[in-house]
Amino acid sequence: MKINFSSSLPQHGTIIVPVLQGGLSSPAVKLVDEQSKGALARGMKAANFKAKAGEKVMLAGPDGLDDAVVVLLGLGDGKGAVDAVALGGKALAAAGKGISHISVVSEGLTYAGKSGADLAGKIALGMMLRQYDFDIYRKKTAPKDAVALEGVTIVASDAEGATASLDEAKSIVAGVKVARDLVTEPPNVLYPESFADRCLELEKLGVEVTVLDVDAMTKLGMGCLLGVGQGSVKPSRLVAMHWKGGKDGEKPLALVGKGVTFDTGGISIKPAGGMEDMKFDMGGAAAVTGAMHAIAGRKAKANVVGLIGLVENMPSGNAQRPSDVVTSMSGQTVEVLNTDAEGRLVLADVLAYAQKTFEPSAIVDLATLTGAIIISLAHEFGGMFTKDDDFGADLMAAGEETGELLWRMPLTKAHDDMIKSDIADMKNIGGREGGSSTAAAFLARFVDDNVKWAHLDIAGMAWTTKDQDVCPKGATGYGVRLLDALVRRSFER
Repeated sequence: MKINFSSSLPQHGTIIVPVLQGGLSSPAVKLVDEQSKGALARGMKAANFKAKAGEKVMLAGPDGLDDAVVVLLGLGDGKGAVDAVALGGKALAAAGKGISHISVVSEGLTYAGKSGADLAGKIALGMMLRQYDFDIYRKKTAPKDAVALEGVTIVASDAEGATASLDEAKSIVAGVKVARDLVTEPPNVLYPESFADRCLELEKLGVEVTVLDVDAMTKLGMGCLLGVGQGSVKPSRLVAMHWKGGKDGEKPLALVGKGVTFDTGGISIKPAGGMEDMKFDMGGAAAVTGAMHAIAGRKAKANVVGLIGLVENMPSGNAQRPSDVVTSMSGQTVEVLNTDAEGRLVLADVLAYAQKTFEPSAIVDLATLTGAIIISLAHEFGGMFTKDDDFGADLMAAGEETGELLWRMPLTKAHDDMIKSDIADMKNIGGREGGSSTAAAFLARFVDDNVKWAHLDIAGMAWTTKDQDVCPKGATGYGVRLLDALVRRSFER
């Protein structure tokens, strides 16, 4: 899909005119109405168009635009502003399938106090995010005569300024696509070794990639991570992806991701119904990998290292047992009471390795960690746990900026007390109550007090069962844009 910007209205294809309630005489409407010799206004009146959210009116071949179809798209009451990224996705969806060229008229709209080139660039970002289709395994069922969307024109007064923002947007979209592809792949294709191989592709962007195998992790004492993967015939891996775009010697931001490429629950096996969803239990690792792709792709002026623990959690004669005690890389011991609470074990050793190897100034970990977070926040927010108010505020702001929203959750001494073990330093579950907070308390034990740290539980956000504005049904790539925005806002110099 080729995107261009123009200060004049195209005369062909499908023309999307976004309209806020109360904006029926907006610059966008006036521009198209003048070109159509008043046909747009007549059509709006005949259809009693009120610009309610999702409302559409279609005019085919109006005077002056004989080769075009005009679609009025209601945005509802935006109080004078719109989410431009979401608008891009809405516009693409409103055009429907089988269209070769569409245009979006952005004149008269504002976004976060911005308009013109900034707004047009965000619309383009939203359209690119929405145009995603994972079709490599559709062989005989793929439509043979489908019309592919070839071109998009965004009408903006500052077309040159909008064009300048496109390359950076493409880097972000490329990172989101990487994450979505990883989450969508079936587990017979994507497992620890093959995931690690895909990470090596980041070397083309200038990222230094290190892959640790089982022998290397054994020497480092990673009993927590290795215990999770010992029941699988697929050997575990740890991958470190280091982007050095900042000042020499400046401590990096560490992004840590849970990468359970398939989670049966192990000996504490999950019910069969819905287990197929557990291919996306590596959504945190996918987000970190996608974020590193975006950060390197746009040549961010920051030092960032992405670390992911890759395991497959399977039941077998060699699988970890409930009541096993394992020793982490940090030297702390863990009583494993439930082998389906495995993600925190993986992250424990990756967090320790991140601090010992890279001495980061701050750490953000992402994980599809608990079902409890979905009970708390549904599929609307990622849960954020941190003891650092300022760092939490930075993450919240990045979430607001990108629409990848976070909600701060409690993390207290009471939650830490709930994971005390009778025979080891801690146990890996704390009971049904406060399950997301006790999981975060477990992770907190593996982070040094002098390091800023936040844990993001994204179990409800990595996958969607219905189309969203900027994402079709399936893998969302949640976390890529959030992390990229955090780097941009707080770590680039």
